Amino acid sequence: MGFALSDMTLTSAAFENGGAIPTRHTGEGDDVSPPLAWSGAPEGTRGFAVICHDPDAPLVSPNGTYGFVHWVLYNIPGSVTSLSEGMTDYTAGRNNMDKVGYNGPMPPEGHGVHRYYFWVLALDQATELPEGLTMWQLLERLEPHIIGMNRLMGTYERG
Repeated sequence: MGFALSDMTLTSAAFENGGAIPTRHTGEGDDVSPPLAWSGAPEGTRGFAVICHDPDAPLVSPNGTYGFVHWVLYNIPGSVTSLSEGMTDYTAGRNNMDKVGYNGPMPPEGHGVHRYYFWVLALDQATELPEGLTMWQLLERLEPHIIGMNRLMGTYERG
C-alpha cells in the first residue's frame, strides 16, 4: 500500500485546514490535543490510528527520518469517528520529546511558521498494540493494513 490520500475527511473544531492552531493546543498553552473528527472511512474499516508530525522541525534522526513527531495514538476502534479535546483514551505512542502522549506545537523561537499534519489512518483490522511505539514502529506494523488515510494541516509560529 502506498501512502496515498483517500476520500476520508479529517476536520477540527479548533482550526481550519491550513489555519493557525490555537495556543491552547500548543506547548505555549495548555498543551492539550485538539478535537478531531473524520468521515468517509473505507468500507471494511476496523480500526484507526492518529499521528501529528511537523515536517518543518530542524531535526534529522540517525535513521534518516526528519521532522518532529508530536502525537502517536492507536488501537482506536473502527466505530470511532472523533476524538474530543485533550482525550486520553486508546493507546498512546512515544513522541519526539521522548514522552508518551500528546505534546503540542512549539517550534524553536525565531524559526518561523511550522506546518503540523494531523493524520488519520483507516485500518482493515482492529489492533491491540503495546503502548509507547514510535511513529516509525507504528507505521511499520500498520502499513499492510492501511486502507484509507487523510490529513488536516494546521500552522503555528512561536510567539
